[in-house]
Amino acid sequence: MTPWTRNDDIKKRLLKKWQKGEFLARSVGSAPFEPLRIPLKRPNAKELAHEFDKARTWVAHIIDHAGTETKKGFDIEWQVVNHRTLGKNKMPKAVIFHTLDDLAAYLGKAPEIRRYHQLFKKITAQFPELEPLLMEKPLDVLAHDKVWPQLLAIVSWIRDHTRPGIYIRQLEIPGVDTKFIETHRGWLTRLLTAALPPESLKDGATGKGAFERRFGFKPKPARIRFRILDPTVSPMGLTDLAIPAEEFNHLTIRPDTIFVVENEITGLSFPPFPRAMVIIGLGYALSCLSSICWMKDRAIWYWGDMDTHGFAMLDQIRHYFPQTRSFLMDEATLLTHKALWGTEPTPTHRDLTLLTPEEADVYDRLRYNRYAIQLRMEQERIPFSLVRRVVKDIQKDHLPVERGGI
Repeated sequence: MTPWTRNDDIKKRLLKKWQKGEFLARSVGSAPFEPLRIPLKRPNAKELAHEFDKARTWVAHIIDHAGTETKKGFDIEWQVVNHRTLGKNKMPKAVIFHTLDDLAAYLGKAPEIRRYHQLFKKITAQFPELEPLLMEKPLDVLAHDKVWPQLLAIVSWIRDHTRPGIYIRQLEIPGVDTKFIETHRGWLTRLLTAALPPESLKDGATGKGAFERRFGFKPKPARIRFRILDPTVSPMGLTDLAIPAEEFNHLTIRPDTIFVVENEITGLSFPPFPRAMVIIGLGYALSCLSSICWMKDRAIWYWGDMDTHGFAMLDQIRHYFPQTRSFLMDEATLLTHKALWGTEPTPTHRDLTLLTPEEADVYDRLRYNRYAIQLRMEQERIPFSLVRRVVKDIQKDHLPVERGGI
């Protein structure tokens, strides 16, 4: 197979540009379309001499796919080649698309350009501030072709009801439900950010409920799951509970000691402990504890996975409760359980400022791969006998504090 440019090569090159939205954006832009010239890789003098028939077939191939009076497409830029034995021959040097219509017809994209024009005109008539976004992301405009009535209805409603303070479920817009907004949340975020006044947006909203917080809806309440580790003081004999964070702040059961663990089974099997509870599986949602005022003067113990994210979560909880201590996150525990080591898929490398010197040393060794590459030791793999022993040691050192509430 000769390496000379063929029709498929031209199309592939143009389709890459199409996938970037470049041609659609040009179709509504104010600047005139600049002719697009694509140089061709063509037979050189030696190839002409030795493969003249193939070269002639290649020329015919390019001509066959060129535009005509009845078929839009490219024009051919020719070059006369002088050859000492073959004489003068005209060879295609490049193909040129003089208009966007020619290019669209050649790619078979004329219907898409027409539809984009229609959508662009309709949307910007209602929301002129969306014009830059529609030109930046024209393929997204087409991808949402069938749902633009609902999208525009949502943008219009939120513009008229700034930061509504209701659950998304309470919206009454024809054709829109919670599932619709969840499905199109990414594109809606772009539309609303472009269409709404900046003062109505909440910056920096991330994680679960980010859409709701950014645009003033009520997010689904964060729930805190916990176990009472002292069954003699459990309310109505209940020990395993999950309640909204706001209600947790007003909890009448206020233990002296709080353990925080990540793994659910670890929390469910956690050993008994007088006047204590264990909070289970918050991950980076530990931020929901930040407003729990009564925890600020309690003994808090954190146990996470022995990996970079485990230490990042320990650092995070100390932002809210500086008195937090860790357990089973020390180097001795790590090195005596090498058989339990695994791999952390996506480690973090950011600096953590609230670790103790000993914790910081282990964290640095983890993030710089000094123990092993992307080392992770999950807490649920630690022998339960060791967990019981360490918790018992904590209990021995624990000094009960006289308080009401539990």
